[in-house]
Amino acid sequence: MRKRSKKTKPSETPKTKFIIIGIVVAVIVAGIAAISMNPDSIKADNPRATKLSLDTRSGSPVLGDASSPVTIVEFGDYQCPFCKRWNETTKPAIESNLIETGKASLIYVDFPIIGSDSITIHAGSYCAAEQGLYWEYHDFAYANQGHENDGWANSENLKLLVSGIDGLDADSFNECLDSKKYEQRVKDNKKIASGAGVRSTPSFIVIPQEGQAEMITGAQPYGAFKTLIDEMTR
Repeated sequence: MRKRSKKTKPSETPKTKFIIIGIVVAVIVAGIAAISMNPDSIKADNPRATKLSLDTRSGSPVLGDASSPVTIVEFGDYQCPFCKRWNETTKPAIESNLIETGKASLIYVDFPIIGSDSITIHAGSYCAAEQGLYWEYHDFAYANQGHENDGWANSENLKLLVSGIDGLDADSFNECLDSKKYEQRVKDNKKIASGAGVRSTPSFIVIPQEGQAEMITGAQPYGAFKTLIDEMTR
């Protein structure tokens, strides 16, 4: 194992935000160094980053106002326990105090590094998105997370699990999941994350409309994000 590092809703096209940014090399290098010392993340066996741009078009629908002054891009794995902790302890405060107030938005980019089941459960998020339920699926997956690679996120178990999502059409979801049509999208997102210097889950790149992007690694508390975003929006 890697070092700890029902009723059908109409299909809709998820609202997405496209970000291409130049990330200063020093930020990437500093981020990688920080990751190696961070106990609240899972490390990936990825080479040193060579790309300095970030394309979020294949990531999640935007949570919040796409025109907000700051965008938080999260890189996670639904099997990562530190990602679960962040989603349950930090994300609610970010939603209430930063996203709902228009100060920031959030985009989630798949970084499946724990095992093959991570590809499956991440692909399922886009099947849920076809029914307008991406973020409901996202939070539900973390809330019902099992142990790493114990089979909880494989195709058959996932089909049973998502029956608990209110409003999800299970038959449509299962057909989508069996088609594997979103697995390449998930793999492409993983490459994008690696190219941006991401080496562990969870990791974040916080991007202001103007100024320098900053990387945050590990399941950091709300205060770390608020302080940085306050500085970016002064």
